[in-house]
Amino acid sequence: MDDYLKQALEIVKAQASVRVMAEEEITSMVRTLSAHLKTLEDSPAEPEDAAAPAVPPAKSIKEKSVTCLECGKTFKIITRKHLAMHNLDADSYREKWGLKKNTPLVCKELQRERRKKMKDMKLWEKRRAANESRRKA
Repeated sequence: MDDYLKQALEIVKAQASVRVMAEEEITSMVRTLSAHLKTLEDSPAEPEDAAAPAVPPAKSIKEKSVTCLECGKTFKIITRKHLAMHNLDADSYREKWGLKKNTPLVCKELQRERRKKMKDMKLWEKRRAANESRRKA
């Protein structure tokens, strides 16, 4: 008995233990599974790096979401922790997908909110005042 048939029998056996199956359903499932397993093994595997992105890189950063080009999930911000799941950091992610080095991995809405908060805080004025008070002391 070839390996494909053995693997197909194991899969169908597991399936039959979970639900009731007719005899003809079992035999047809074994045939189709063994054929599919054989074609999977015979066809050359595509290299992982040649995978196409989930969306075009230029369209990955939208108003309310950012799409990870590796897995296709959408976020408001692509975090360091998420990129680590793909064995990447922000710089290598940008380089791999052809994004500019300074492209933020944040949706446009969140970028605007952060920019507005920073302008409202006026940290540059506080820093200037702190520096002046140090000079006087």
